[in-house]
Amino acid sequence: MLITVAVTAVVAVALSLGLWAGEDGGPTVSGRGTAAEPTPSPTRSYPLSSAPNTIPAVRGHTPERGPGWRPARGQRVVVSDAGLADEGRLIAGELGMSYGGDRDDTRAGDLRLALGRGGSANPESYTLTVRGGQVTISAPADAGVFYGTRTLKQTVRDGATAPEGVMRDEPAKPQRGLMLDIARKHFTAGWIEDRVRELGDLKFNQLGLHFSDDQGFRIESASHPEIVSAQHLTKAEVTSIVRLARSRHITVVPEIDSPGHLGAVIAAHPDLQLRNAQGVPARGAVDISKPAAAEIVDDLLDEYAGLFPGDQWHLGGDEYQALMVSDPQASYPQLAAAARRAYGSGGTVADLATGWLNDRAATVRANGRVPRAWNDGFYAGTSVQPDKDIKVAYWTGKEIGARVPAEYLAAGRQVVNYNDEFLYYVLGEPQTFVYPTGQRIYEQWTPRVLRGTEAVPAQYDAQILGGSLAVWCDLANSQTQDQVAAGIRMPLRATVQKLWDPTRPELTWAEFGKLADQLG
Repeated sequence: MLITVAVTAVVAVALSLGLWAGEDGGPTVSGRGTAAEPTPSPTRSYPLSSAPNTIPAVRGHTPERGPGWRPARGQRVVVSDAGLADEGRLIAGELGMSYGGDRDDTRAGDLRLALGRGGSANPESYTLTVRGGQVTISAPADAGVFYGTRTLKQTVRDGATAPEGVMRDEPAKPQRGLMLDIARKHFTAGWIEDRVRELGDLKFNQLGLHFSDDQGFRIESASHPEIVSAQHLTKAEVTSIVRLARSRHITVVPEIDSPGHLGAVIAAHPDLQLRNAQGVPARGAVDISKPAAAEIVDDLLDEYAGLFPGDQWHLGGDEYQALMVSDPQASYPQLAAAARRAYGSGGTVADLATGWLNDRAATVRANGRVPRAWNDGFYAGTSVQPDKDIKVAYWTGKEIGARVPAEYLAAGRQVVNYNDEFLYYVLGEPQTFVYPTGQRIYEQWTPRVLRGTEAVPAQYDAQILGGSLAVWCDLANSQTQDQVAAGIRMPLRATVQKLWDPTRPELTWAEFGKLADQLG
């Protein structure tokens, strides 16, 4: 009788501390519902656990008492769905564990990856449970499972222990990116792949490649080989980059900017260059009154749709020289005449440029892509309106006729934040640009700060899809690619922290920097 009372008391204490309880309040079970063998339970000698320090920070942690978990050789990574094999093999190799595959059985020290939770949940959310000497990462989709493994990888770095308890985490913004200008400066495939690995570990999910500009066209082309620069990426190299990115749940977003920034195309096709009424050529701009200009750009958009399988496409649309003068109709009469032919007597050069943008959007839309364009490619006061599904990549408010971000948002448009005062890393710091600092991003920027330092009203928050740090290579030789990697290291970490959770971070900047050094 005394023994029965004692056992009952121990069980009651354990249950009151949540030591043996599963997420649903029942006993801890394996990923397939088979009850696990009892393990030595923690006692009151264990203090309540604390949330781990990670970048980005975990948004929710329920503490429990227990010894926590750390990886060891001989322990397994197992999955409850064969579709998680890639995530399982990756984390097993990173933690020095063995990959056990799709298994029902449970062993001490297991790390289990599982799909679960309601279908309406954020697909990038995850739950990471450390309990009873085991770890389970579950999520609605494989992306969430992957992010859970990134959190665990950071948590146990250098022999640390994952704390007992339950982490529930998800990003505030669905688009978290880095854009690389590989047109003005050639970056090696290996360097780009290193950035992909870095982005994956930080829970970024987009890599933009701006590969066509006045200074170069940097990816092999079958449809127009004459425009390709001597230094370029082969399609095989791009395929490898894309494959690696997909394994890290990163979408590669290509950009062929038009109708401006096409100098590399014009070098091989000088007859397409825009000239004003006096015959002076406009740098990098094609004459959009000429059908051949649209044909060559559409050839390229169609060709590279097969190389980049993601659902996003950047059309550029910025800094078209014809619309950077005081009187476009007088300066470029051939464009004004084409606009009137297309849109009637009131047609303007801005209408013609908007029609160009819509036509290019139709080309990528036919290939299953969602288009975006720079905000200065959306012109005010036009009779032709940009298609509603074209997302606004907001970067500046310095163009002629600049509009505040709230105007785009009030019109119902969705926006991606590229704020040039916080997120533009411009090589050589030309004009008024200065290299962004992680501290300024960390302490002053949020996704709602689209222009300058002022946030748009909170009512528009849901229309802001996310943001992107952007590397522009205006003075390409100002830094080596390794210097670029070092220069963007802390801005990347600060950016993703604020995209994952825009609220005021718990760590000071000094503490955040120390953590970044510890995590590597």
